[in-house]
Amino acid sequence: MGMFDFKDVAGKAAELAVQNADKLDPLVEKVGDMVDAQTDGKFAKQVDAAQEAAKKALRDQAGK
Repeated sequence: MGMFDFKDVAGKAAELAVQNADKLDPLVEKVGDMVDAQTDGKFAKQVDAAQEAAKKALRDQAGK
């Protein structure tokens, strides 16, 4: 066993993400905008779909 228990770290990260879902929505948007800028909007539809899926997943987990 290594120094980090990655399952424990991932679990804690997921827990914090759920607790702060409202604060992460703007971050998801910002990252998507950065990807759009770097790809000149070539994948805008896919990026938008990924953004919506990420925000939905955060809201769904927060509701549990």
